[in-house]
Amino acid sequence: MKKHRKPPRHPVDISEADGIRQLHFGSDWVQGAMRIARPWSLELEYTRDMMAGLLLRSTAGWPKKALLAGLGAGSLAKFLFRHYPGCRITVLEINPQVEFVARQYFRLPDDPRLDVRIGCAAEFMLAGGERYDLILSDAFDDDGLPVLLDSEGYYLACRARLTDSGLFCANLLREKGFAASVDRIRQAFDGHHLALPACSSGNTILIGRGDDAVDRSLAELAANADALRRATRLDLRPLVRRLANDHPDGLLRF
Repeated sequence: MKKHRKPPRHPVDISEADGIRQLHFGSDWVQGAMRIARPWSLELEYTRDMMAGLLLRSTAGWPKKALLAGLGAGSLAKFLFRHYPGCRITVLEINPQVEFVARQYFRLPDDPRLDVRIGCAAEFMLAGGERYDLILSDAFDDDGLPVLLDSEGYYLACRARLTDSGLFCANLLREKGFAASVDRIRQAFDGHHLALPACSSGNTILIGRGDDAVDRSLAELAANADALRRATRLDLRPLVRRLANDHPDGLLRF
C-alpha cells in the first residue's frame, strides 16, 4: 500500500492504574485499554458494543475475514484473533508508533493471521479489492475522528467492500458533527443502518449492512448473547437490554 500521508506527530503515551493499562495520544483521552490480568478481554464498553455484529450474524464460521480501521491498543484485533481462529484479520493503522506500542505493551500477537498494515485506511478502502464479512472503523487521532474517515465516500467504499452478509461498524462520539456523521452513514447504506444506544462514555456505534437484511428478535439476540458469553466470556447481555428500551416491539430490522 502506498504511503500518501505522513503519520501523525502526536505523542503516543501509556498510563497504568488499578490493574488497567491505557493508551493515550498526547492527552487524557483514552484511546484503548487492557486489564493486565485479562489481556484478551474487551475492557471498554464501546469495544464490547463494536462486537454487536456477532449477535446479528450468528452463523457458524462468521466472520471469515475482518478488516479493522485503526489499531489503538489492539483490543478488537486481539479478541477476534483469540476467539475466532478461522478468521483472517487485517488492520490498517496510519501511525507506526501505535503498532510498536500495541505489540510492546498491549500483547498484540505476531502471527500471519493478523496482518497489520501501516497506511491510510481511507485510501485503502477507496482503492477497492477484497471484500470482508466484518469492517470495524475505530480510527481516532488527538483531534478526534479524521475527516477522511468520516466522509460519505469512505462510507460508500466500506459498503462496497462488504460481503453480502457483511456488517460495517463505526465508533462515533456524541459531539459536534455527530448528526452529520450519522446522516452520511445513512445515505451510504441507503438507510440500512442501526444506531446502538449510546455508551456511558458517549460513544455510539453505527452499524451498516451488506445486501443481506438483518431481521432478529430481541429473544434471539438474548440467546446469542448467552451463547457468546459461554464461548468467549464476552457479556453482551447489557447491550441487549439497552436495545430493548429502543425497540419495544421486540424486533430489530434494518
